[in-house]
Amino acid sequence: VGINGGLNMSSVSFNPKIKLNTLNTMSMGVTMRYMSEKYFKMMCGVQMEINYSQRGWDEKIEDDSGNSYSRTMNYLEIPFMAHLAFGKDRGLQFFIHAGPQIGFLLGDSEKIDGDWDGTVAESYTNITVEQHGKAIDNKFDYGIAGGAGIELRTKAGNFIVEGRYYYALSDFYGSTKKDFFSRSAHGVITAKITYLFDLKK
Repeated sequence: VGINGGLNMSSVSFNPKIKLNTLNTMSMGVTMRYMSEKYFKMMCGVQMEINYSQRGWDEKIEDDSGNSYSRTMNYLEIPFMAHLAFGKDRGLQFFIHAGPQIGFLLGDSEKIDGDWDGTVAESYTNITVEQHGKAIDNKFDYGIAGGAGIELRTKAGNFIVEGRYYYALSDFYGSTKKDFFSRSAHGVITAKITYLFDLKK
């Protein structure tokens, strides 16, 4: 068991498409891992985390208006992944992670600057503003997470550096024919560090 923390580089897949910058946010939580058996030179186990994770989007406004808009969404997320490692029991290991992930929206906040009173949408027909101020329809999120990293196993504990990608299969806005967006799903690249210690060897 142990703790983890890192940086989220977040974006959203919208349809109709919206031009976005990467939104840098944070993630932190607890990690639990169970190692089962060793097959040839591969060590197999499962890993679960309970994280507080911020996601969202930052819109790319390509004009001279000075307008900006971003939304930060705070999630309680639970990934449950297979852990496959190669290396020494004491020393350096390379590992990969893959598995499902679920999340629950805790809250969200908007950051908006400039004149968004409707004149922008009238003046620039290529700018979408339907998402501004729109409440989140679906607070339950699910998708697939996968990544890879290195782990240094020592007597003082295990020190881990990992890169991970999360691809959401769910939409946080309604996606029926009557809704404006047919797709609104998270895509998150996470760089994280983790410290684990053994409860039982």
